[in-house]
Amino acid sequence: MKIGFIGLGQMGKSMAMNMLKSGAELVVTARETTSFAEFKAKGAQTTENLKDMSDADIVFLSVPNGKAVQSIVTGEGGLLGVARQGQIIVDTSTITYSETLEIARKCADRAVVFVDAPVSGMEKRAIEGTLTVMCGGERAVFEKVKPFLELIGDKILYMGPIGSGQATKLINQLLFDINAAALAEVLPMAMKMGLDPDLVGEVINSGTGRSYASEFFIPRILRGHFSDGYLMKHAYKDLVSGAHISADLGIPMPVLAAATATYQTALLRGHGDKDKGGMVQVFEELLGVRYRTKTK
Repeated sequence: MKIGFIGLGQMGKSMAMNMLKSGAELVVTARETTSFAEFKAKGAQTTENLKDMSDADIVFLSVPNGKAVQSIVTGEGGLLGVARQGQIIVDTSTITYSETLEIARKCADRAVVFVDAPVSGMEKRAIEGTLTVMCGGERAVFEKVKPFLELIGDKILYMGPIGSGQATKLINQLLFDINAAALAEVLPMAMKMGLDPDLVGEVINSGTGRSYASEFFIPRILRGHFSDGYLMKHAYKDLVSGAHISADLGIPMPVLAAATATYQTALLRGHGDKDKGGMVQVFEELLGVRYRTKTK
């Protein structure tokens, strides 16, 4: 069995490292080659040529966006130009539902199987191999790739036909995005009212206002630390996807629209290279306060 892995970024590197536990032959590639030496030292093959993926039984992708997936799979010099019939491509990236369907159709035309398997969890969980993986595609193909997905995640879910994984990931992401935008709006209000920021954070994270977003971001916001999570400029694509679905299906989503406005304001204010906790600075600037710890 030979496994290919494309994309060795913040998430992909750790996922590929965990794939080594399968005992299968592993070949990796990425736009940035800084991790190649580490993979070579562990017995993996490294390459800068997608042609070296042609004899892999399964190729996994972990790249930033749909444009990158399309370029790698269907673009000039992409996988479909070298793939053999029956090869399986598993996309763990986060892209739109419509992009997934389009790529899957083009793969099917070449007798190549495409599976969408986006992951949920940040870098720490990627390192630990405890990601949540949501899969869309043929059930029989899912069963073939599941043993490898179990190396990167501890919750592997078959969601249904192609695109179901991305649709499920989007639902999860939108809820997380809304939570992060709510924190950005409400925490500075607490400061404007003269409340103790540390105590407010303690109450939230032990009370009914608690969420994964609050548990992750509040301690970091208190320290003015905005570089641990997914960058806002990249996360914005999920909000765009949500807006498209809302428009296409005629679904009113007023809370999502309000959260999107907060993201847009943060991006326009130059906070795009910060994680979602950085949105708090929009309302800190507006109210003339800073939600920061008073303890040393």
